[in-house]
Amino acid sequence: MSYQEPEAKIFACSQSVYLAEQIAEKYGVPLGNITFSTYSDGEFQPSFEESIRGLRVFLVCSTFPSADNLMELLLMIDAAKRASARHITAVIPYFGWARQDRKDKPRVPIGAKLVAKLLETAGATRIMTMDLHADQIQGFFEKPVDHLFASTIFLPYVKSLNLENLTIASPDMGGSKRAYAYSKFLESDVVVCYKQRKKANVIDTMELIGDVKGRNVILVDDMIDTGGTLAKAADVMMEKGALSVRAICTHPILSGEAYEKIENSKLLELIVTDSIPLKKESKKIRVVSCAPLFAEVMHMVQNNNSISGKFLM
Repeated sequence: MSYQEPEAKIFACSQSVYLAEQIAEKYGVPLGNITFSTYSDGEFQPSFEESIRGLRVFLVCSTFPSADNLMELLLMIDAAKRASARHITAVIPYFGWARQDRKDKPRVPIGAKLVAKLLETAGATRIMTMDLHADQIQGFFEKPVDHLFASTIFLPYVKSLNLENLTIASPDMGGSKRAYAYSKFLESDVVVCYKQRKKANVIDTMELIGDVKGRNVILVDDMIDTGGTLAKAADVMMEKGALSVRAICTHPILSGEAYEKIENSKLLELIVTDSIPLKKESKKIRVVSCAPLFAEVMHMVQNNNSISGKFLM
């Protein structure tokens, strides 16, 4: 009698249903049935409306604010554990709280470490995520972490543009590793922006390390929040003689006046994934779905196959 891995089921928290539906379609199974009961004071309770005993369950939930998304995921994990699921994989396309990966001043928390412990304590047996804000967050977990790179879906799009005189740019010093990785595959030059902030989300000064004159520039970053950095970088680069400036950002947080900043900037195009649903449409924003990537890797995990071929960076 041959051993066969039990089937897998995919479920979603309330704010990631659209992405989970796309992942389930690519995976080849219907999205699992889960309901959320809400009390009058705002407390909520998830309930799996089908048996998951002995199965691998993939719980799709990006943990962007508000904290309800993270709490939903934690309750779903706990419910799956108590329903005797065999494996519980938390699929977190956008891992929230990741910017709190260290103590950058006295008397502050390391939020990413806390979230990692919460997920493990709840009962997650595996974590799957994409483009973490800091690679070292993988070390906060004692469970396996599949850290996927959105470059596998962005690079084909960039190549399809057939841009001449291409330059890859990092909007800050911290993202230079990512920029150099893209440039390696695209065989392009690299420019790095050096910025200083007065406070969070407020840029004081920005300078370029490198030449962009006569170049088609693509800025790469893991996320875009208020949009101030990218808008400023695009304006500076156009002033320095760039032919065009595009931006690739994996996670479209786009808070505050981000949409207005992008629309009013000299960015030609902003390319993002659907790890976080857009709040509204924009003629400058193009969405490239990460669903096929997650569905393929989930198949590999389910069938105990190597996923190393999915790591371009």
